[in-house]
Amino acid sequence: MKRRTFISLLGGAAVAWPLAARAQQAVMPVIGYLSSRSPDETAHLVAAFRQGLGENGFVEGQNVTIEYRWALGQYDRLPAMALELVRHPVTVLTTTGGAPSAFAAKAATSTIPIVFTTGDDPVKQGLVASYNRPGGNATGVRLLTTAEPKRLGLLRELVPQATTIGVLLNPAFSESASQLSDVLEAVRTLNLQVHILQASTDREIESAFEAVAAQGIQALAVASDPFFDTRREKLVALAARHAVPTIYHFREYAVAGGLMSYGVDASDAYRLVGVYTGRVLKGIKPADLPVIETVKFQFVISLKTAKALGVTISDNLLSLADEVIE
Repeated sequence: MKRRTFISLLGGAAVAWPLAARAQQAVMPVIGYLSSRSPDETAHLVAAFRQGLGENGFVEGQNVTIEYRWALGQYDRLPAMALELVRHPVTVLTTTGGAPSAFAAKAATSTIPIVFTTGDDPVKQGLVASYNRPGGNATGVRLLTTAEPKRLGLLRELVPQATTIGVLLNPAFSESASQLSDVLEAVRTLNLQVHILQASTDREIESAFEAVAAQGIQALAVASDPFFDTRREKLVALAARHAVPTIYHFREYAVAGGLMSYGVDASDAYRLVGVYTGRVLKGIKPADLPVIETVKFQFVISLKTAKALGVTISDNLLSLADEVIE
C-alpha cells in the first residue's frame, strides 16, 4: 500500500470512529421511569432499582439512559406523563409508586414493555392475565402493602385498652376500596370500633388529625398510599403533635420518627423491579416473566418515639420486631 493511501485511510478512520461512537450512543436503550411519588423521598429506592439494573449489566449513563417522571402524589398527572414517555420514545416503561402509575402506562401503550409495581392483586386489577403467564406487554412486582389486618393487630397489642381506633385512607388511591374492606374485616375480628378518616390533600391530612384529637381516637393506622409517602414527614410530625400512637406501612416512617411500621422491604422490591427491567432490556418479553410477589416483611419500632409519647412497648412486641430504633 502506498504511503499516501495509508495516510488517507487513517484519516478516514479517525473521522469514522467518533461517528461510530455517536451512533452507538444514539441507540442506547432508554428506560421511562414513571413514579407516583417524589425523587427526594425515594432516593434510596431508586438506588435499589439501579442495583437491580446493575445485576443485569446495565449502568445509567454508560449503557442505558433513564428518563424520570414524578407525579409527586398527584395521580391525575400520570396519564400525561406516561404519554410523554411513550412519545419520547422509550425502550421499556418502569412504573413505581403503586397501581396508579401502572394503569397510566397500560393506557398509554399496548406495545412498549412495562415493568410495574402494585400493592393489590394485579390479576384482579386487570394489569395481567395471571401471575405465571402475565400475557400482554406488562409484568412486575406485587408489594404486599395491603396488610391492614396485621397492622391493626399490632396496634391493638400496643394499646390494648383502646376501644376505637382510626384508619387514615386516601379515597383518590385506586387500592383504597380493598384497603377499606380489609380494615372492616380486621376490626370485626379484633372486636374494635373503627373511625375511617379520609385525606387526599394536605389540608385534609391536617383535618384528619384534628378529628383524631377531637374525637378521642386512641390509636391510628395510616394506610399504604404513594400520596401519603410523599407527605411522610408531615404525617409523622402531626402524629407527634397530637400524641397519637400510629403505625405505618414502610420502615422509612419509623426512621423518620414514626412509632411503628409493618410492611414489605421496599428497597428489596425496587431492586427486583430493576432486575426485571434489565431482563426486558436484554430481550425477554414481559409475557415470559411471572409476576413476583414480595414476601420480605419488616416490623420496626422506635423506642425514642415511644418514650416521647409515653407509650410502653410490651416485651412481646419487642420480641416480634425486626428492628428497634433506640
